[in-house]
Amino acid sequence: MVNKWNVYSLTEKEKEQKEKLANELGISKILTQLLVQRGITTFDEAKRFFRPQLSDLHDPFLMKDMDKAVERLNEALRNKEKILIYGDYDVDGTTAVSLVFKFLKQFYTEVDFYLPDRYTEGYGISHTGIDYAVENGFSLIIALDCGIKAVEKIDYACKRGVDFIICDHHTPDSILPAAVAVLNPKQIDCNYPYKHLCGCGVGFKFMQAFALYNDFDIPKRLYPLLDLVAVSTAADIVPITGENRILTFYGLKQLNQNPSLGLKTIIDICGLADKEITVSDIVFKIGPRINASGRIQLAREAVELLVTNDLNFAHKRCEEIDQHNQIRKDLDKSITDEAIVQLEQDEEHARRNSVVIYNPDWHKGVIGIVASRLAEYCYRPAVVLTHSNGMVSGSARSVPGFDIYKAIESCKDLLENFGGHMYAAGLTLREENVEEFSCRFDDFVRANILPDQTEPQIDIDVEILFRDITPKFFRILKQFSPFGPDNMKPVFCSRQVFDYGSSRLVGKDHEHLKMDLVDASCKNVMNGIAFRMFEFNNDLKALNPLDICYTLEENTFNGNTSIQLMIRDIKLSENTVEETQK
Repeated sequence: MVNKWNVYSLTEKEKEQKEKLANELGISKILTQLLVQRGITTFDEAKRFFRPQLSDLHDPFLMKDMDKAVERLNEALRNKEKILIYGDYDVDGTTAVSLVFKFLKQFYTEVDFYLPDRYTEGYGISHTGIDYAVENGFSLIIALDCGIKAVEKIDYACKRGVDFIICDHHTPDSILPAAVAVLNPKQIDCNYPYKHLCGCGVGFKFMQAFALYNDFDIPKRLYPLLDLVAVSTAADIVPITGENRILTFYGLKQLNQNPSLGLKTIIDICGLADKEITVSDIVFKIGPRINASGRIQLAREAVELLVTNDLNFAHKRCEEIDQHNQIRKDLDKSITDEAIVQLEQDEEHARRNSVVIYNPDWHKGVIGIVASRLAEYCYRPAVVLTHSNGMVSGSARSVPGFDIYKAIESCKDLLENFGGHMYAAGLTLREENVEEFSCRFDDFVRANILPDQTEPQIDIDVEILFRDITPKFFRILKQFSPFGPDNMKPVFCSRQVFDYGSSRLVGKDHEHLKMDLVDASCKNVMNGIAFRMFEFNNDLKALNPLDICYTLEENTFNGNTSIQLMIRDIKLSENTVEETQK
């Protein structure tokens, strides 16, 4: 597919803000344009952006029901009740459970954790988990990254004498569970200023409120656990703005300087030791390994690793989890390949605006990953379904700008259960409803998706010349991190660039381009790498002018560090195309 390039265009007001900020900050107008595009328009906002402070975290008691949650937890500690920390089986859930468990365990012994089995219990609160609590004398369950829709399950727990505190961030229904407290900033009547916390983030705010109320030493007891918050925030793909930016900034510091033993073993096995760990490293290396336990075996294994202080146990468990991750990768590839073949053989597929694909034999633990792959491959909202425990279970992933949660919600009369948010959701339905769901889901997508959302696009922040890329420019650009949704790594565009004469094909099959480029603005030779873009080698050698879009990376080789262009896409410059057409 050919990517459409969207170069951001400033409004007149934004142009004025850019100029004003450039004068106040004394930095490049390109950099102030990047700030304005991210909603940062004043000196004070820029200061908070570049210098995040933990003191700027919001008062946790602004969150609806926080006072009730703290009161119930204090009551449990006074009465020496047994507390069960219950969480989802993904990265957000396992890190949230680990954080709350590790924090409470510092001064209270009657606490344990529980993660549901993806295959026998399914997502969220389960009857099995509640029965486990009752049978083992737990009278309070703190649910993390799940529970917001568990109305019937919470009623069941109440009847059995078990109280719930729910800490969730998924979209709530109009009817909430009858828990002692429901902590979720997405509740309509919740006045908490920041709405985009992940499940672990909500758990952190709960522990922050609890610590404030009881006058605990937060820097000593709670802030060292921010490495877990950074991992969950990055892996759950929530916006890296506002409070999430502060939490991730300091969580990455912890992760790089003094990570917990469990995370340190994962860092080592990923090959990240002695490297500066970024959000990207979490998303593509650390997160998938934590996720692998819940996908292939039991999520409890991941939590046991994240909370342990036993070095030998940590190494043994980490190796097991790494093996789970390899199995996950193999399953992911094989099922994705099967799904693509199935789609290509389906005559209806080309006429549909969405992908809904069902195979009862596919592994439930990887269908979310496969849905992501298919959404990217077909550039359409994708739902992947498989059979599990007598029902059909599915994962849904979207394309940029399209709310897949609303699409699934439009079919809720066909579903047994569903939940999620704009770009990712899960669902359960009866097998006899699969065909009708597929049709109605596609009808909703057809009626609501915009034309621009059905073709691959690259959003470009700003067009620049090579002379703009100076050491000072790059040094300040790095301070825009941590990068993530709503603060993605800036994408630049440079036009009419040429081969310096030393570009070449690299890689085992010569499929990648190692590029040395120049433009007319200066004598700088910019090094770049373009993965799987070998087809432009002839244009480079013919000295045809090219337009490139890219991010700027730091490349270290043989002890030397330089700025490298990570090429996202290449096009022939327009005058070249016109000449060819003549």
